[in-house]
Amino acid sequence: MSLIQHLQHQLRQGAITSVALVEQYLERIRQREPQVRGYLTVTAEQALAQAQAMDARRAQGEDLGWLMGIPIALKDNLCTQGIPTTCASRILADYRPPYDATVVVRLRQAGAVLLGKTNLDEFAMGSSTEHSAFQITRNPWDVSRVPGGSSGGSGAVVAAQECVVALGSDTGGSIRLPASFCGVVGVKPTYGRVSRYGLVAYASSLDQIGPLAPTVADAAIVLGMIAGHDPKDSTSIDAPVPDYLGALANLPTHQPLAGLSLGVIQETLGEGLDPEVAQAFDQAVQQFIQLGAKVMPISCPTFATGLAAYYILAPAEASANLARYDGVRYGLRAPAADVVTMYGKTRGQGFGREVKRRIMLGTYTLSQGYYDAYYLQAQKVRTLIRRDFDQAFTQVQALLCPTAPVPAFPIGSKENDPLSMYLTDLMTIPVNLAGLPALSVPCGFTSTGLPIGLQVIGPVLQEALILQIAHAYEQSTPWHKQVPPLVRDGHG
Repeated sequence: MSLIQHLQHQLRQGAITSVALVEQYLERIRQREPQVRGYLTVTAEQALAQAQAMDARRAQGEDLGWLMGIPIALKDNLCTQGIPTTCASRILADYRPPYDATVVVRLRQAGAVLLGKTNLDEFAMGSSTEHSAFQITRNPWDVSRVPGGSSGGSGAVVAAQECVVALGSDTGGSIRLPASFCGVVGVKPTYGRVSRYGLVAYASSLDQIGPLAPTVADAAIVLGMIAGHDPKDSTSIDAPVPDYLGALANLPTHQPLAGLSLGVIQETLGEGLDPEVAQAFDQAVQQFIQLGAKVMPISCPTFATGLAAYYILAPAEASANLARYDGVRYGLRAPAADVVTMYGKTRGQGFGREVKRRIMLGTYTLSQGYYDAYYLQAQKVRTLIRRDFDQAFTQVQALLCPTAPVPAFPIGSKENDPLSMYLTDLMTIPVNLAGLPALSVPCGFTSTGLPIGLQVIGPVLQEALILQIAHAYEQSTPWHKQVPPLVRDGHG
């Protein structure tokens, strides 16, 4: 039974109220946040009012489903009406949106209770959550290390049990990397499976919203609530949403993956892979064989070119998307004698170093004389990567690889080496370029107790399949039952 199912069972039986549950999580936040620093905003009063409303509706016989009265958190680049949405940037420090993102509307309709907004790399640009303008989030497994990024706040608060589940966004690995580093499950759906309306854009052709959760079943429940067509998002896919939780229940108990063919991406196993990550992944592959799957090596020749293509395409889109922050309509405005000076001062004061780096890189690659040489070439590489995946899926039903080449690294260790930081996303970026669904599930620990993640990649709209694969693996291994020292050592 997943955490959501367990809590919902208690709520339905009257063993606990939603108000009491929210108070329990708020107390954990009070005790653990001084070390984790995963939240930017805690909406305690609103959460208790929402919980009280859910208890009243339940008393009248209403049941809104699995998330009714369940405490959740949201990455702070998802618009929440009247609640700060900062994107961890000074330029939006005081911004309160006039509307909710579509995923927020759907969670509210399902009865979920919002505990607060979580920290991120500024405008979701980063792999460590060190690039927030406000604070550095720490990994609950070792507070001297990063939680991954850019959804590091969401990953950390789920791991530290400061909420039940959280939402993040994933442009090049920003859900899966924190899931790997923090020892939780993170799902990046097919591009268009979940509405992006109300998600503050980084790179619009790559961004996708998804859940971070303690188990695969919890992630399946949340994904089922937020997925589906939205006419407010022109890239939203108009296709039925499967019963993701039901798909997990349909697996046989003996050899649940019998008849399934899985491919190991050979290009992810070479130089730069941490030996302990390689060992944990090898053991996971053996476990998949024990579960009945046929596992074979698969080559995706252009996989390694994804990083270079991404760091042309994503900054180019960011350059265009972030042009709207000009001090005129909303957000920070720096005083100046004329409008041109005001633009420059506002953006200079409002954006952090990493965001400025990517805006300049993107503006350069889109400029006359360089557009053809860089941007168009990167788009061609993107097409080749998609074709490689298409070819792979003619041979196997899903693909496996480590989520990240390394476990969580020390805070500050890559701060002055952007390329080293970018390489952390080497195995997640190609999935976004191809628009495919993928997830990270815990597959072991290093000798020093740091989580290691396994990535499962599926064809377009095959979220149910990758959830089934990950669930079968998760239920046959002990990794998801481990809790961070912060939780074990009595911090609430």
